[in-house]
Amino acid sequence: MLKSTTAVCGTVALLAMGLISSHAQALIQFDQNVTNNVIMGTGIGNGAFTTFRDNSLGLELGLRAKLRFDQNNNPQPIYNNSTTNNTYRFTPGLPPTGFSFASGSPTTPIWNFEWSINTDYTGGSGKAIDDYTYQLVIDFDPGAGTGATASFDLIHSQPFFDHSIGDNSTAQSGGTEATDAASYANLISNFSLAQNSWNYEFFTTLGTIDPTQNGTYT
Repeated sequence: MLKSTTAVCGTVALLAMGLISSHAQALIQFDQNVTNNVIMGTGIGNGAFTTFRDNSLGLELGLRAKLRFDQNNNPQPIYNNSTTNNTYRFTPGLPPTGFSFASGSPTTPIWNFEWSINTDYTGGSGKAIDDYTYQLVIDFDPGAGTGATASFDLIHSQPFFDHSIGDNSTAQSGGTEATDAASYANLISNFSLAQNSWNYEFFTTLGTIDPTQNGTYT
């Protein structure tokens, strides 16, 4: 099993990432592009990812934080990341109006976290997304340690997700999103790249944070 964790902390919010593998060739790097494109959304650029790459498996995991809500409630390619460690800084605060389905929500931070899974980033592993088990651990405790966590398999824990799916040849913003369980099963069994952009507001059934306060989230 591969386990990915993220942390947001400090006098302003910070996002950190640690990824664990039993393979000695695994390497964590900062301020990276993921392979080959960011295939989710519309016009979302590459860069500023903390990445974990295991050459022996051909596996790449990427994670970053991004400003999701500016003063006009629009996303921006602002990551506030350190180029020497796995931190991303954002000023505590709420979006101007929150998400359209949660207008004015007190639990929506202004940042999203964006993740990328590539099971064949070297082009030679032959592995599909469905060939691994995944665990995403989300920390809701603002303290420096990890506490009040929730975890789930971000690929297999429900019949289908709206992840953008493709492979190393997929163009920027060119990912395919499943519309039902059958199409999702087909995509994850035949493709190697999955990405999504998520906000803590999506997980209020698991836990909540106060984004107006300083905190550390893993």
